[in-house]
Amino acid sequence: MAIPEAAQADGAASAGVEAFGYRQELKRSLGLFDLLVYGLVFIVPTAPFPVFGIVFNASKGMVPLVYAVGLVAMVFTAFSYMTMSRAFPVAGSVYTYASRSIGEIAGFFAGWGILLDYLLTPALIYVVCAIAVHIFVPGLPKGLWVVSLLAFSTAINFFGIETATRVNIALLILQLVMLAIFLVLAMIAVMHGVNGAHFTIAPLFNAKLVSPDLIFRALSLAVLSFLGFDAVSTLAEETKGGPDLIGKATIFSLCLAAFLFVAQTYLASLFVLGRTSFPAGDATDTAFYYIAQLVGGHSYKVAVSILGVLFGGIPAALTAQAATARLLYGMARDKKLPSLLAHVHATRQVPDIAIFAVALVTLGLGLLMVNQLELITSMVSFGALLGFLLLHVSVIVHAFRTGKTGQWFRFIVSPAVGAVIIAYVLFNTELHAKEAGMAWLVVGLGVLLALKLSGRSTALQVDPDSAPVP
Repeated sequence: MAIPEAAQADGAASAGVEAFGYRQELKRSLGLFDLLVYGLVFIVPTAPFPVFGIVFNASKGMVPLVYAVGLVAMVFTAFSYMTMSRAFPVAGSVYTYASRSIGEIAGFFAGWGILLDYLLTPALIYVVCAIAVHIFVPGLPKGLWVVSLLAFSTAINFFGIETATRVNIALLILQLVMLAIFLVLAMIAVMHGVNGAHFTIAPLFNAKLVSPDLIFRALSLAVLSFLGFDAVSTLAEETKGGPDLIGKATIFSLCLAAFLFVAQTYLASLFVLGRTSFPAGDATDTAFYYIAQLVGGHSYKVAVSILGVLFGGIPAALTAQAATARLLYGMARDKKLPSLLAHVHATRQVPDIAIFAVALVTLGLGLLMVNQLELITSMVSFGALLGFLLLHVSVIVHAFRTGKTGQWFRFIVSPAVGAVIIAYVLFNTELHAKEAGMAWLVVGLGVLLALKLSGRSTALQVDPDSAPVP
């Protein structure tokens, strides 16, 4: 069957998934607040905690500048998600957008690329949590923590998206409380001049040290820090209130996370004024926890080290598993993956087989790569960036196919700038990331060829007559 013309998208957007040849199977129960929570927990408001020292060294002490640059860079990607989620309000994220705008092969590789990010993200989070807890409880193997956290997240996701949302809200509140405690303690410590701290703009902008090279180096770090906000788009078929909510939640979660990133790293930087780097090794890896001890003592340092990671990691892993399951569901529904993954539980109204499939893959990857944090991180980054790049291209192609080129900033300039930024970061990713990413694409090419050789169509399986013409 043929793909509905992109020119029909705007009219179909308000008619639900039926307008695109699908049946509404997932439960619509999420509002703007739910989506905002979902986006925030995936980004993780306390994400700068474990990477503060690394970003500090790369930016010569201007960590909040890195996150401010990151917001500017990623807002173009957020705008592209807003545009395409409005045009195609169905599950599948960039896979759906590229398939319906560029074509089936581009759609397949967009989905395959972002699938690398989504499949590995839960495993990455569990590994980070396991490492953090293992430091303080070395008697229990890291693999046991991976299994325990995965079992918890899988059970919550199976009970339904509403249950997952309630758990996410509770854990997000705990995370924000911990962050608020740090902000208050840090403000008090600054006013008392602890470790020479005082208010200055130096962490935001140091004219003596800032340079184009530093900004571009910071750009690559900043973009990777925001990975996760895009997962909001995978919940398009479980949202009530219209397709515009997806775009709004994407923008709001990105901006709020950026504000929190800048605020916490600015205050933290005030306690290490006068230095531009930490010594390599543990001093860099534990830089933020050193600052936490300065403002709150040893017990607070321990709390931030363990509870901070768990409060941030568990909800992020929970949402990552949900997002991955929806992506598998969308691709399987279009016959790009085994159709069993498109099964929806009759009572829970969730893609149950996809949820358990993600759990199984995550279990294997988590146990296999529990001691290979750097490799798994680089692979996640490559997959996300490839998906973002094809997203921007989709917006531009969609504009020409629908005659929207008159809206030049929204459909041409913004996605073009976003594509250049993402292409730059992708080009400058580490060698291991490129090697792992290319290997994943080769596997994807094999899957695509297998579909072709077996005689199975790789086109979207929809009924063109079901899509209304605007």
